Amino acid sequence: MKVAVIMGSISDMPVMQDAIDILKSFNIEVEVDIVSAHRTPEKLFDFSQNAHLRGISVVIAGAGGAAHLPGMVASMSPLPVIGVPVKSSNSIDGWDSVLSILQMPGGVPVATVALNGAKNAGILAAQIIGSSNKEILDRIIAYKLELKEAVITASENLKK
Repeated sequence: MKVAVIMGSISDMPVMQDAIDILKSFNIEVEVDIVSAHRTPEKLFDFSQNAHLRGISVVIAGAGGAAHLPGMVASMSPLPVIGVPVKSSNSIDGWDSVLSILQMPGGVPVATVALNGAKNAGILAAQIIGSSNKEILDRIIAYKLELKEAVITASENLKK
């Protein structure tokens, strides 16, 4: 069980680090790379067509601007792809990235998280793996319990 976290540019790394960190907290192996849909199309094709052969279970692809990376990977890979729209310097307030990833044609699904929502992408990838791996499922259950307990504690502290 391994998740690939890829991005179109090194400038996406601060956002994508959240996915890497949460996956590692669940003890899921992470492969990280830069795969530009526009600048390295040959690498994109190779990655997309062979990731499943290298033991990748889920792909998280972050991209800004035109954000073609997640959709292009999904068009060539049999793996689930989670797209992370990244608000980049050339972005139209992030909406271009959100819509580029969200509006995929029928037959080429990309699960899309919120703008800069790489942490949720990592959690979703872990949940996908957890659907067939009890060890990861148990870690997800424990994580969600921690979230619940944090809210209860905050609520109690607020009333003091």
